[in-house]
Amino acid sequence: MDILSLFVVLPVLVIIALIFTKGLKQARQIAMVGSIIQLGMAINLLFAYLKEQSINDSIFVFTRDIVWFEEFNIHYNIGVDGISVALILLTSIIVLAGVFISWKTYDLPKEFFVSLLVLATGVYGFFISIDLFTMFLFYEIAVIPMYLLIGIWGSGPKEYSAMKLTLMLMGASALLLVGILGIYFNSNADGGPLTFSILEIAQVNIPFEAQKLFFPLIFIGFAVLGALFPFHTWSPDGHASAPTAVSMLHAGVLMKLGGYGVFRVAMFLLPQGAMEWSWFFIILSATGVIYGAFAAIRQTDLKYINAYSSVSHLGLVLFALLMLNKTAWNGAILQSLSHGFMTALFFALIGMIYTRTNTRDITKLGGLLKVIPFISVIYVIAGLASLGLPGFSGFVAEMNIFVGAFQNEDMFHRVVTIISVSAIVVTAVYILRVVGIMLMGPVKNESYLSLPQATWYETTGVLLLLLPIVGIGVAPLWLSDMILKSLQPFLQGVL
Repeated sequence: MDILSLFVVLPVLVIIALIFTKGLKQARQIAMVGSIIQLGMAINLLFAYLKEQSINDSIFVFTRDIVWFEEFNIHYNIGVDGISVALILLTSIIVLAGVFISWKTYDLPKEFFVSLLVLATGVYGFFISIDLFTMFLFYEIAVIPMYLLIGIWGSGPKEYSAMKLTLMLMGASALLLVGILGIYFNSNADGGPLTFSILEIAQVNIPFEAQKLFFPLIFIGFAVLGALFPFHTWSPDGHASAPTAVSMLHAGVLMKLGGYGVFRVAMFLLPQGAMEWSWFFIILSATGVIYGAFAAIRQTDLKYINAYSSVSHLGLVLFALLMLNKTAWNGAILQSLSHGFMTALFFALIGMIYTRTNTRDITKLGGLLKVIPFISVIYVIAGLASLGLPGFSGFVAEMNIFVGAFQNEDMFHRVVTIISVSAIVVTAVYILRVVGIMLMGPVKNESYLSLPQATWYETTGVLLLLLPIVGIGVAPLWLSDMILKSLQPFLQGVL
């Protein structure tokens, strides 16, 4: 079996094994072993890709093409470049960390881990697909389990949050499907057969009118999952009601499908549409960057603070993609990775704090640094990374985004760039506000004096997420070089 198909097959085998398990202990052990193997596979893929990249000039490597439906030219067509390899590694780390953070899930543990792995299967399949139909299929497989994960294992108004999330993402999927079919029926503009192959469509001169019509459908269809303003409202409610591991995968991995889909499909296949519509979506994404940051200041619930922070940070990803140059696109991919690790770490820490204090309201917390120092210190580090402190992944990503955006010399691009840069100051305000209220000062509640320290499985999950944040910040060049080499073919249509 090829190296990429294993990323779809292995989670399915783990799911089958989980179905026949009995009890919490066996279920979590199988989920842990399966996730560790997936991480090992992702690391192996990284080294294999770096080796293959040095001798292979193809856009995608480790490709495999199997006909699924010959009548419509639908193929199981897979392959990876440096961008998808990096996102697969991100996914494997967060899935394993999520298993450790969910170690004490007592309510239907078998079903919980099965749903989690179904989501992971869809994500892996999405990142390796280079056929539009196959990509859309895996996209839906990744999105659908969120309804169950929130509706069954969530808290608060979980039914409302799950339904709102599902309806908004299904509406976006409808737009996306129309856009994909629009590309498909224009894929023979140069006289060839109709095809869903991304590489084949990229060689076709799709008519400008078709690009102008279908680009916004594809962009919105994917960008709703990436929290595009004003379609972001499902995200904070979904995060607040979701269990910890689901919030980690939701924000850390699932929302990355939005930016990746915009880049891989909308930008690559419809470059003239991207140039035509970029000004409009730049305004929406820049608004989301600022709105998310200011909304986070007004919140007192830790999950809502992190959720609106995600709206702001993911707005930067879309903003950078719309700048249509190499530096900004490099920053967009780095920001996707950085945000994935940071937001998953935040949600893991918030879950650990909530299980100990039974509250996420920062006004009811205080002095936690004295009683749970390890959790508190990691929260401060995650906060510093989020506000873009040098030495962490957030700084590397945001510098590339803002430098790339400012390379556009016209007044419009530079004004929206300056507005978006100002979000860094706002981010510092809400991060330092939370740290000051929740962690510093006297202990507000005497019962907090006996809070349990972080367990081994919580510590393991947290460190899995912290190490890449520091690693990317300290030594970003190897990752940046891998991404830049993969960007070159995609830039040809917009330069």
